Amino acid sequence: MARTTYDELLDAGVHFGHLTRKWDPKMSQYIFMERNGIHIIDLNKTLTKVEEAAAAIKQIVKSGRKVLFVATKKQAKDIVAEYAKGVNMPFITERWLGGMLTNFATVRKSIKKMSNIDKLTKDGTYSNLSKKERLMIQRERIKLETLLGGIADLNRLPAALFLIDVKKEHIAVSEALKLNIPTFAMVDTNSDPSNIDFPIPANDDATKSISLITGIIIKAIEEGLDERKREKEDEAEKEAAAAKAKADAPEAVTPDRSEGGKRSRKPTATTAEVAEAAAETGTEPAETE
Repeated sequence: MARTTYDELLDAGVHFGHLTRKWDPKMSQYIFMERNGIHIIDLNKTLTKVEEAAAAIKQIVKSGRKVLFVATKKQAKDIVAEYAKGVNMPFITERWLGGMLTNFATVRKSIKKMSNIDKLTKDGTYSNLSKKERLMIQRERIKLETLLGGIADLNRLPAALFLIDVKKEHIAVSEALKLNIPTFAMVDTNSDPSNIDFPIPANDDATKSISLITGIIIKAIEEGLDERKREKEDEAEKEAAAAKAKADAPEAVTPDRSEGGKRSRKPTATTAEVAEAAAETGTEPAETE
């Protein structure tokens, strides 16, 4: 079943591009026509590309890895943040800090600092500080939360990036390119899709368009999470069944031939053993035939 339809894309205004004078020639393969000085995006290409992107991102999530959502433009930040929180994925919606991927260790230190401030408020240390010190710490906590709150649970580099407007998020694209992190993005007619692994030609300015495309990606992520959960449950059931079968299996018993149709024969003593026994008793050993 298709993840979306041609009519849904039309209703959301996904086909509206930028003015023809603002176009990027590398987007020519995704442009259907020009009307009233505006480029119209080929929705057949959009349908194909969004299916490819959703299938690929589903497999990434199914393997247990994270996808980082990046959308710092005004009309996209609230939509993306809400969607990302719903599937417990990291997101950046305020400002992309330079080196957020290439210098991830330093970013992790800032996140750790934020958690240390939270510990101060819980163990009572915060209340023992002066009013000025508390105010300074509070301001720093708010600043860190604004910039890094969406990636507080990100302990390692993300497996992929999903971006809205690659022109605005060009620093994130370049960092992902350096680290060979695959990128998924909504690409408008004024953007360069050549550095994006999974470009989705679409209007990246209209809220309806952003919500529709992002929603499709989120549904693919939910499918990947559900399949991963089912696989884990199946594995757990198989392990439990194997352990039960092993516990119920009877232990291998060596057959005792002394109880049954045949009686066990006593072992015959060797000549050396007979001679040794005779020497101890002082008698001559009997000759064997």
